[in-house]
Amino acid sequence: MVCKLKRFALQYSRRLACSDMVNVGCGPAEERVLLTGLHAVADIYCENCKTTLGWKYEHAFESSQKYKEGKFIIELAHMIKDNGWEII
Repeated sequence: MVCKLKRFALQYSRRLACSDMVNVGCGPAEERVLLTGLHAVADIYCENCKTTLGWKYEHAFESSQKYKEGKFIIELAHMIKDNGWEII
């Protein structure tokens, strides 16, 4: 998995926001009420092991949240440390 990081404010959790990813599959979009309002999001998963990694913002219903559309959120709890890399 490759993730191009972009500055993105995430409160109260250990998550990464990415603007582009590879080796990640995307499930069907569904509407969810998140802390920042109603969004259409799709779960994302590792193409290799099929582990759910987080979600992708498909659509934001509030104009102030439109900047999230197309972005990926990776929950670090689902990541496996390998080959000595570190999350800072």
